[in-house]
Amino acid sequence: MINKKYLNISEVSKLLQIEEHKIRYWDSKDPNTKKYRVDGISTKSSGGTRYFNKENIKKLEKQINILNEGKINKDSIKLDEKILSSNNNTSIKIRKNTSNNQNTNNEEKIEQILYKMRLLLKNDNI
Repeated sequence: MINKKYLNISEVSKLLQIEEHKIRYWDSKDPNTKKYRVDGISTKSSGGTRYFNKENIKKLEKQINILNEGKINKDSIKLDEKILSSNNNTSIKIRKNTSNNQNTNNEEKIEQILYKMRLLLKNDNI
């Protein structure tokens, strides 16, 4: 890794071999919930420039690993189940949806997965 305290998004993109727009997306707020998609992924200057320290980069690496596991399996359901059933010290009760409405069920499952991913990244002792 480069011996700098903070890296800019371009440097992080090259280091992790991931497109800048993906990093920006993970570092942005969800317009529906107004919450960050992944908390604490960057530090922003007063001008809005994103800077990343070693802890931020480790969170990004973890996010990439989670997503890459899904590509290896080529089955997002397996990834969903792995994230939802992961044994973390945080006790999370995920309510089961018995609705027959598939769209609502999928949206809730996605929200649960995103919530769980945020907790995993937030609670990970880097």
